[in-house]
Amino acid sequence: MYRYLLLPAICLLFSACTTPPPPPPPPYGALPTPQQVEWHDMKYYAFVHFNMNTFTDKEWGEGQESPNTFAPTQLDCEQWARICKAAGMKGIILTAKHHDGFCLWPSKYSTHTVAQSAWKEGKGDVLRDLSAACKKYGLKMGIYISPWDRNHPAYGTPEYNEVFKNTLREVLTQYGEIFEVWFDGANGEGPNGKKQVYDFPGFIQVVRETQPKAVIFSDAGPDIRWVGNEQGIAGKTNWATLNRDDYFPGTPRYKELTEGNRNGTHWLPAEVDVSIRPGWYYHSAQDTAVKSLKHLWNIWHASIGRGANLLLNIPVDRRGLIHPADSTRMMELKALVDSTYTQDYCSTQPPQPSLESDLGKATPINRVEVREELSLGQRVDSFAVDVMTEGKWTEVASGTTIGAGRILSFPTVSATRIRLRILSTMAPPVIRQLSAYRAPQGWELPEDM
Repeated sequence: MYRYLLLPAICLLFSACTTPPPPPPPPYGALPTPQQVEWHDMKYYAFVHFNMNTFTDKEWGEGQESPNTFAPTQLDCEQWARICKAAGMKGIILTAKHHDGFCLWPSKYSTHTVAQSAWKEGKGDVLRDLSAACKKYGLKMGIYISPWDRNHPAYGTPEYNEVFKNTLREVLTQYGEIFEVWFDGANGEGPNGKKQVYDFPGFIQVVRETQPKAVIFSDAGPDIRWVGNEQGIAGKTNWATLNRDDYFPGTPRYKELTEGNRNGTHWLPAEVDVSIRPGWYYHSAQDTAVKSLKHLWNIWHASIGRGANLLLNIPVDRRGLIHPADSTRMMELKALVDSTYTQDYCSTQPPQPSLESDLGKATPINRVEVREELSLGQRVDSFAVDVMTEGKWTEVASGTTIGAGRILSFPTVSATRIRLRILSTMAPPVIRQLSAYRAPQGWELPEDM
């Protein structure tokens, strides 16, 4: 372990530096794939829970609902995409099939689909509409597709695994490029009272064959892991690596998923899934229960601010539209994030390889963001941030892991310089970015963040 490394020994990847940085050290430990690096760069995107449960006012359906119960009156995927784009999101993951088995596309492998409904005289296809909308607004599209099926008669038999593989192929070959396939680990009884032994290796192989650029999410990846809770909180210590073979879809080891494993065998970063409302699906009784801006602000920093990606659920209503209560809050969050993180006070005076930045003049700041160069592995165990005020250095914040990005908050100080001190690492650290920001007055974070 390297402790209290001399700052000049640290490599800082900044193209704007006047002095060329030293060559980077060799890669260390588990490394991300190119697809995982692209996923990290997305940071923030939407989960859209919209399916049969929207119309039955339930969270989990029974699978015996009439297809005609699915009856949106103004379904407009372009409205979803337009709002998500304006909110700063990079993509949309849709619940194409939930546990009740109802398919939002006309599947050949089910009789519980939009094709059996009266909506658009059985000719509708929500996935087709969403694919076109995402392309129009420059968003990426993802698919949630539950292996559990409380409607399909083959569920609970070896035959069903082949049915589900065919269903996956159908979805993943008709709607363009998919950036993420989201597997839920839920496994209950089907209509025959039996549970299914899922062939996850086979499911994963289908995704690899049909969408080689997609990342796959589940409790155990293989590419992206669940964060272990639905409150919107990644661990203060958040390793992007995990001992992947020790976990499985439905694993009870939630705390370890929240923090990851130091020196884990595989690159398996955390995705934070949380709903903007108490429920995942739309319920009119929750129109006044949308999370407050302060709550979402804290979630932003407990997810993206701790090196995870934020998957914020927006439950589309029975019309087939994002409700104004949700879109209003989304825009408020976007405005607050922009007002804080648009102006980087380090950008005009880039740090030199010493990881010390001259801010040019006394500048009020209260946030610092640090990023590691992920292509070379996650390395930093702990670090601290100092600011210079009136010619004197003072420590204002400290943290453990950095990874894709770590944001630290502290009371506003008027600083002339800022300094990053690496306290302990597993290998010589490679810092990609050091930034300083100022959040508006009144938007301080809780002390434990």
